[in-house]
Amino acid sequence: MLRATPGSVLAAVALGGAVGALARHGLTVALPSVTGSFGVAVFDIATFTANLVGGLLIGVLMVTITEVAPGPAHLRPFLGVGVLGGFTTFSTYIVDIGAAANAGAALLALIFAFATMAAALVAAAVGMWATRRLLVRRREADE
Repeated sequence: MLRATPGSVLAAVALGGAVGALARHGLTVALPSVTGSFGVAVFDIATFTANLVGGLLIGVLMVTITEVAPGPAHLRPFLGVGVLGGFTTFSTYIVDIGAAANAGAALLALIFAFATMAAALVAAAVGMWATRRLLVRRREADE
């Protein structure tokens, strides 16, 4: 059964998505992709970076808003789904894998596929671990 989503939550996600997408576009401009045969992008460093940084920030965010300071009700939809969802880009990741494979760089496509996913997951775990570690140190310093 589907739950009705309040318009304010949808607005928070939409606004956050716009912010994240603009940041993602800025990253694409700052870090152009490496091109191979026929000018086809075979390794998009911006996509890799966005998913790596996004994974790290998602780890930090989830620990912070679930274990430390829940904050306002719309914080998680705005930052987690909106900003970081708009910033990370697994749809472009899939297109990049196909482009590399079609450009004759099948090994690079395979490496990109696994390295991006692994890096994003490791980054999220590191973000969670580091945030928890900082919290422990902060609590110990307060005692």
